[in-house]
Amino acid sequence: MEFDFKSLGRPMNQPSKDLDRFPAPAQVTVVRFTSDELTSFCPVTEQPDFNTVEIEYAPDKWCVESKSLKLYLWTFREERIFGEGLAATIAQDLFTQLQPHYCQVTLHQHVRGGMQMTAVAEVRKP
Repeated sequence: MEFDFKSLGRPMNQPSKDLDRFPAPAQVTVVRFTSDELTSFCPVTEQPDFNTVEIEYAPDKWCVESKSLKLYLWTFREERIFGEGLAATIAQDLFTQLQPHYCQVTLHQHVRGGMQMTAVAEVRKP
């Protein structure tokens, strides 16, 4: 089987919005990724936000390739965005690219100022 991946198998040292995908195996019903390397900045205070993100989706025809997902998450490193918006953006981008049955993104913002925030964003097929 031939794949035309933009990042896998190639040296990559910069973020990328390109999400590579491959055909979903028929027996796979749920895919989950977790990363504690998601960072962004508060759009008001410009303080850094450190996040753990959990991505879950039920593939229909496509699965996301993990290296491209890592490079995609890296693109938020310099972005000024609230955590709730970050969760929603990731969920919508993955849903648009993969068209899964559903995509749920749970973002746990690390404690800052004594507060810990969790946002859950979900996109489903009608």
